[in-house]
Order: sequence, then structure tokens, then C-alpha cells
Amino acid sequence: MDSARLVSDYVRLGLRFDRLEPGMVDSYAGDPGLRLRVRHEPRPDPLRLVARARELRDELGGCGLAEPRRRFLDAQLTALEAIGLRIAGQEMSFPAEVRACFQVSPELGDPDEYREAHRELDALLPGTGALADRLAAVRRRDRLPPERLEVCLEAVSGALRSRVRARFGLPVQERVRYRIVTDRPWSGFNEYLGGFRSRVSVNADIGHRASALPQLIAHESYPGHHTEHCRKAAGIARTQPEQAIFLVNTPQCVLAEGLADLGLRAAVGEGWGSWTAEIFADLGIAVDGELAERLEAVLVRLLPVRQDAMLMLHSRGRPEQDAVDHLRRWLLMPEGRARHLVRFMRDPLWRSYTTTYVEGCRLLRRWLSDQPDGTSSADRYRRLLDEALVPEVLRAEIAARART
Repeated sequence: MDSARLVSDYVRLGLRFDRLEPGMVDSYAGDPGLRLRVRHEPRPDPLRLVARARELRDELGGCGLAEPRRRFLDAQLTALEAIGLRIAGQEMSFPAEVRACFQVSPELGDPDEYREAHRELDALLPGTGALADRLAAVRRRDRLPPERLEVCLEAVSGALRSRVRARFGLPVQERVRYRIVTDRPWSGFNEYLGGFRSRVSVNADIGHRASALPQLIAHESYPGHHTEHCRKAAGIARTQPEQAIFLVNTPQCVLAEGLADLGLRAAVGEGWGSWTAEIFADLGIAVDGELAERLEAVLVRLLPVRQDAMLMLHSRGRPEQDAVDHLRRWLLMPEGRARHLVRFMRDPLWRSYTTTYVEGCRLLRRWLSDQPDGTSSADRYRRLLDEALVPEVLRAEIAARART
């Protein structure tokens, strides 16, 4: 099979999977006629889609594609096989499913590391008493009234957009529109609409804070998901049509979520707390940016707690309340927020997705800090925005550097 036909069949396969599990196609910027035709096809059989994914993988070696594109497509097709088998009801252990979908191996975190993080929080948080109460008190100070959320979103987004334009570059016609929603299993969600435009939905049920809003906007928009979509659309997607489709629960999500989570660090860097305080001062909202930044540096080490809860639910068969209690104990969060996270993990589409945040952030932090001679962290981050990489490629580069 020639490469153009193989890539076209891969895109068509992804669209067909979306018929079985709506939402699997996170974004599609290809031929709208193809998507319309797939929508009007009979509902596909999952095992037939699995067989087609395997056939395409077998044909990769002789299709004439360059090695980076073959690696990318092989990883994506491997994930589609696993997803199809799960939809068809075939037995597969949860860790095996995660490895097939994301090229990572999820593991439980270390409670001793969590305890050390709690000791550091105890020293940072003002007041006395239970850590959870003291952290909640700090977070209440900059809670945003719902009626001010939209104007704050626009202010932070504009400030980050200016930085990203200067540091990484953006197509002149790109735009993000924000909308406030409720009753969703996530806090924010980017929908890339094509044409360098995104719609970002922000869940008002979460109760957003001024000090945390830059992280959300950096993740969803600048320089996170929206920026990645725009730069790839303006770059490699012109010659690599497989980049026109972005599929949930595949290896590309690990890098996308990792780069998005590290977006504030890439766009602003050290001192983002003071930078945030200045933005909100102009809006008449007080933010202790220095404390927020110091707390975040500790709290990020508790991120694996979320993966623990996911594994408790889906790999160890623990009751939902155990996962809620684990999140409350180590992440020091109220029960309502813990149940919201568990709801996300219970969603059929998103049940394994938590690992993309944990392992994506872990892998990219290490890869970004391992800078070859003559490159900067901005150079490395730009590569994530512009290239179609997969986790095994980054791990191989880290290992190669370690041997030199």
C-alpha cells in the first residue's frame, strides 16, 4: 500500500472509532466530507476495526514513510487495537491497556514521598491545625466570584498569548473563545475547531481561584493545547495528513498533556506567581503570588496520587469510597472535589486518561531538563509543539544522553 492510502485509511479508522466511543476524536481538521461519509456509515463492528488497525500496522514497513512517521502511526494504531478490544469486551488487564494506549507503565506512588511533601506544606502554610483546613483557607482567599470568571479568563489569556507570540510564535489569525459551562467531569476542555481557532470550555462547578487560573489557561490555550494544534496545523500537518486528527487515549495524548501541564513554566517560568499577582491587581483582586508559586512547587509532587486512585478503581477493584478517601488524605481536598475527580475516572471515555497527566508531566520534566549542548528549554519545548513525537522516542533520547 502506498503511504497516502495508508494515512488516509488511518484517519478514516480514527473517525470510525469515534462512532463506537463518541469523543475519541478530540479534533479533526481534515476533509469534512470524509467525516460526514463516516457518520452515515452503518455502526462499525469493533473487532473489524481492530483487524484493520493490525493490517495497517503490518503494512507500515513497506509503505515508504520516514521512520518518525512510521513510529508515530505504529504507536497510534497499537492504541486503537487495545481500545477496540476493550469496546468488544475482550479481557485485558488495566495496566496492559494503559501500556498499549499510552506507551507508559502506571505505578502506584510512594507514600513516603507524599508524607515529605506534607511536611513541607506544614512549614509553608500559615496558621495551625489540620493541613487540609489550612490549605483550604489559603485557597479561599483568591476564590473568584462566578460573575468575574469570564473577564479574568480574558485578562490572563491575553497576557499569556502575548508571551507565547513573542517566545514561540503563533499564526496571526489564531483565536481562542472561552465559554463557561457546568456539570462536566473536567475543569477545562479545549476544542480545536480548525482554521487556527479553538473553543475552550471552563467548568464553573470547580470553583476557580485567581492563583490557579494561569495554569488552566496555559494548559488549554497558551502555550498548551491550542498553541500545539495551531503550530502543527501551520507546520507538519501540511505534509503529514495524519496530524489532521487527534485521538483521545493514544500516545499523542501523553505528550500533549505533559506539554500543556508545563505550559506556564514554558511561557513565564520562575516568578509566575508575582506575574499573576500583577495581572489580578489590575482587576482589583489580591493574590499572594509568591505563596501560590511555592505551594505549587510542592503540590506538583503529589500529582501521582491521582494515578493511585485510578489504579485503585480499575486495577485493584477497590470501592469508589477508597479512591475518594485516598485523594482527600494526600491531596488535602474536600470530598466534593475528590468525587469530581473520581467521576472523571469512572467516565467510560476518560477512565484511564489520568495517567497522561501524571506520566506525561513526569516524562517531559525529565526530557526538558536534559538539554543537549546549544539548546535551551524553549528550543526543547518548541520541538514538542512542532513535531509528532511519542513517549518511547523521548525515553530513548534520555537514555542515549545518559550513556554519553
